[in-house]
Amino acid sequence: MSKRKVLLMGKSGSGKTSMKSIIFANYIARDTSRLGPTIEVEHAHVKFLGNLVLHLWDCGGQETFLENYLISQRDQIFKNVQVLIYVFDVESREQEKDYRYYQSCLEALMQHSPTAKIFCLIHKMDLIQEEFRDNASFFSPQAFLIFRIFAEKEADILKFSEEKGGASKASVQCYRSSIWDETLYKAWSAIVYQLIPNVTAMEEKLHQFADIVDADEVVVEVRRRCGDSVLGVLLFEKMTFLVIAHAQITPHRDVHRFEKVSNIIKQFKLSCSKMGAEFEYVHVRNTQFSAFIDKFTATTFVMVVLADSSVSPAATLMNIKSARKAFEKLEAK
Repeated sequence: MSKRKVLLMGKSGSGKTSMKSIIFANYIARDTSRLGPTIEVEHAHVKFLGNLVLHLWDCGGQETFLENYLISQRDQIFKNVQVLIYVFDVESREQEKDYRYYQSCLEALMQHSPTAKIFCLIHKMDLIQEEFRDNASFFSPQAFLIFRIFAEKEADILKFSEEKGGASKASVQCYRSSIWDETLYKAWSAIVYQLIPNVTAMEEKLHQFADIVDADEVVVEVRRRCGDSVLGVLLFEKMTFLVIAHAQITPHRDVHRFEKVSNIIKQFKLSCSKMGAEFEYVHVRNTQFSAFIDKFTATTFVMVVLADSSVSPAATLMNIKSARKAFEKLEAK
């Protein structure tokens, strides 16, 4: 069993618990308003792919707690950490204080866990979109505005990381996120991807599988909430529906398609659960492609996308079934 300690940190109200609840506890975005602030540290053990356990430490962001983490609890909090996820509220009015706390956490992390990976999420980006949506005096396209704000925040974070935190720019990765769209899945998929010990072997097997079924893309998502696509292959984690691996055969212009699939299928799966039904299989077909999403291993769903929509569904499902054993062996390692 491979274990990973993950710290989730950031100022109070930045959105840490909301995003954790959506990814790991099946909340929908509108229900997160019921969540209260985290008191001290909440611990959660999340099992992935059968052989990976995430020890998730959700650290309350009130100033008193932050001071305790850095002084009296410094060793306990920052020792043996594999990943730090630090969440910044893009609309915070105390940015200088936010950066100071981030630097202090980074210094403690570098002291006790110098090899830890660092992910910074610039969160609540949907508020930026809303602020300028009806602002006729602002002539820049909305997409460019969001990109510019994110780029400025990312540059500040990387500068502060290197200046006093002691982390090199190469070791810090920044993502924009919002609980209201697919960016949340993109960020967390990238984080989980770097924690999976045998992900390279999985992607090699996916490419072999894509060749066998003549798929344009295959995506496999860890089974916490899953899905699958053809025109490539996607692998989804069963419960979270985070994409953990993919094999792309044909280039696609939509670089966000994986996260969109994660978001859509997870919401559909939750709707099925509310109706007392179980999500097992989806087949979507039109004149341009045919897509299959099916249970794969005990912890994943697979999505296979085929350019030839005339291919027999039974043949594709048979190929998926035949590939299961190879991936079950990988998960057991």
